[in-house]
Amino acid sequence: MLTFDGKLGIEDFYKIIFENTPIQIHPTVVERVTKSFKFLKTFSENKVIYGVNTGFGPMAQYKIKDSERIQLQYNLIRSHSSGTGQPISPMYVKAAMVARLNTLSLGYSGVHVSVIELMTELINRNIIPLIYEHGGVGASGDLVQLAHLALVLIGEGEVFYKGERRATKEVFDLEGLQPISVELREGLALMNGTSVMTGVGIVNVLYTKRLLGWITSSSAAINEIVQAYDDHLSEELNASKLHVGQREIAKRMREHLKDSQLTRKREHHLYTNNDDVSVFKEKVQEYYSLRCVPQILGPVLDTLKGVEKILIEEVNSANDNPIVDVEKQHVYHGGNFHGDYVSLEMDKLKTVVAKTSMLAERQLNYLLNARLNDILPPFVNLGTLGLNFGMQGVQFTATSTTAENQMLSNPMYVHSIPNNNDNQDIVSMGTNAALITKKVIENAFEVIGIEMITIVQAIECLELQNKVSSKTKQMYEDIRALVPAFKEDVAMYPFVNKVKEFIMTH
Repeated sequence: MLTFDGKLGIEDFYKIIFENTPIQIHPTVVERVTKSFKFLKTFSENKVIYGVNTGFGPMAQYKIKDSERIQLQYNLIRSHSSGTGQPISPMYVKAAMVARLNTLSLGYSGVHVSVIELMTELINRNIIPLIYEHGGVGASGDLVQLAHLALVLIGEGEVFYKGERRATKEVFDLEGLQPISVELREGLALMNGTSVMTGVGIVNVLYTKRLLGWITSSSAAINEIVQAYDDHLSEELNASKLHVGQREIAKRMREHLKDSQLTRKREHHLYTNNDDVSVFKEKVQEYYSLRCVPQILGPVLDTLKGVEKILIEEVNSANDNPIVDVEKQHVYHGGNFHGDYVSLEMDKLKTVVAKTSMLAERQLNYLLNARLNDILPPFVNLGTLGLNFGMQGVQFTATSTTAENQMLSNPMYVHSIPNNNDNQDIVSMGTNAALITKKVIENAFEVIGIEMITIVQAIECLELQNKVSSKTKQMYEDIRALVPAFKEDVAMYPFVNKVKEFIMTH
């Protein structure tokens, strides 16, 4: 059980989203939220408060009668439940719910306590609102996507429940749940905010950590297969550059290779007894995709850490409007719902993940091109050359998917389009950025999965099972349990999908 107190870390998200750890609300949160609600109710009695007794957006100039305040909130939720396209995967929606619950738990939103109580129940029971990919511009927050969350909280719309898409009312009846109590500004407080882009972004961060681990291990394994010199990974060389990420990647690769029998010391081969040699048969230095891994993946690691920092700051922030400050006894109007922070970080993340898939594709090409590696048959073909094709077919998939990543890595952050009668005249497109990043990450897992199958085939071909490092041996055994050592041609797509699923979940 994880206790919600208004402050979440990346590990908390992992436990809730990936391990289904249940949550409970700390009593201080209930007290904080209740105080915020009561203060706003009293404060707004004789004052103009946006979204409480006014219309929304450019319609804020219209004052709302006291008798119509509650209907105003229902109207907002229903009218903005207008998403289209594909449903967002339940895992990512659950992360968005956790992000929204945390923001509301800070006590800056003035919502009725029933909101956080019902959201907690939905998260714990894995009742996940249907939210569509299309609809958010990320300026007044994720208005359309969060409207679909709010629609479920008022007992309407649809949810995913035990693997099925069902009407919310049916599921609430089955589970004995009651809709929230709409009292003041529950619609606006639920919808104004960056929680969908942030929730999706945090899951993106968690998956990118796994992805980085696999490409680092794969890069180390390829260095073993070609019996590379190890000085490009040395502490001495990498310490001469001040980037933390580069040093860390080099360290991880050294640890991966510490018991390998295959990597070589330059001083044993090239620093002595070469006076009578005019042309070296073996490479003096490896190609960049093998030799420059710390310099390529170092920026990925550093960027990933920066993205995580910004997203965790966002999820622990008040990101709606207006902000209810009980301590100062005041309500502040502004733009905390604007998603530029998240949008920019998602664009950074998808750029480095696209580069990661490019590295994997180049390493794959190195293994498949016999003229480059000079030790393996073309396409690591363990069958009869000409008759059989080895890994030739899956290279097309890796190349195609990498090209898609290159195209998708163009930024959303700068693609603002004014809308909402020009009230929202500059927007973040943060949700689009987060969802495109999700796609880039999934693509990268496909490319690295194909590379890993090829690495295992190469180890098989060269009979290196007992010479590779213990970490490479474990990777070999994990993939071999999913993919046989094939000499005859087989349909490859089931194996690629199995490996992709394995590396995304381990």
